[in-house]
Amino acid sequence: MTGALVNIAGCTLGAAALWLHSFALFCIATAVIGVYNAIGLQYRFAAAEVAAPSDKAKAISLVLAGGIVGGFLGPESTRLSRDWFATPFLGSFVVLALFAVLAIVVQANVHVPKPAVEEHGGGRSTIAIIRQPVFIVAALSGGLGYGLMNLLMTATPIAMQLCSHPFAATAFVIEWHVVGMYAPGFFTGSLIKRYGVLAIIVAGALVMASGALVAIGGVTVGHFVAALALVGIGWNFLYTGGTTLLTEAYTPVEKARTQGLNDFIVFATMAVSSLSSGALVSTTGWEAMNVAALPVIALIAAATLWLAWQRRYAALPPNFQ
Repeated sequence: MTGALVNIAGCTLGAAALWLHSFALFCIATAVIGVYNAIGLQYRFAAAEVAAPSDKAKAISLVLAGGIVGGFLGPESTRLSRDWFATPFLGSFVVLALFAVLAIVVQANVHVPKPAVEEHGGGRSTIAIIRQPVFIVAALSGGLGYGLMNLLMTATPIAMQLCSHPFAATAFVIEWHVVGMYAPGFFTGSLIKRYGVLAIIVAGALVMASGALVAIGGVTVGHFVAALALVGIGWNFLYTGGTTLLTEAYTPVEKARTQGLNDFIVFATMAVSSLSSGALVSTTGWEAMNVAALPVIALIAAATLWLAWQRRYAALPPNFQ
């Protein structure tokens, strides 16, 4: 609920910035809304905490699946409300604030147990947590998976423009990318429960790699649609799998630090990819970007297979080790 109130404040500042034609105030408004987005991303951990241990992966994936609604509702509500007032897009901020009000109403009727409080000196040190193989693989899966997805998604409109594709085609590609990102959330948790989290992370790496290979193979609209849809599916498997795996890396008193550190890694990587995507696609080209993504994807898969081998080796009887 605090996050929703922050969002309302940010939307109010955004609307005021548009009305006053203040770019500086608009930047402050988007920063405040960014705080709300960061809080919203913690919902997946909250869902995992209230779910039964065997249903953690399913809870996380279903929270992410809700993104498919936002993927279509957000652009459509923006399109319908952008001209409600004389100042373009002021109505869009009003609608976004109304969504936050709706979130408050829903959240007021949801009971989530209070988290365990981490006492001073309680739990392991941050270094000890980071050095765990399970944390390393979870952070690589979530951080590099999100960074690569964001890199390719952000570069797509520029790449399609360079290929002389119309804007309508670009919008179509991004829509299918959003479907690829969030639609698997309805079954990713079940797949993790059936096949194991490490298998799904490896599968995500393979699917994302196949998307990069499709992109390398051509620059028609069909190539862009297939490539971005596959990259979206791969991201879903990597991000859901990484989040699920992370829940094994901490005790109750360590979870706040561990979750915060993981998300810092994920979104620092995302920030770097956002800042560099335009320059990379303009200077190196779309095909070269996708070629460069393949070794990074291979690193995620190799680290996950390494952890799987470690676990299998640890499970062997002493005389077989």
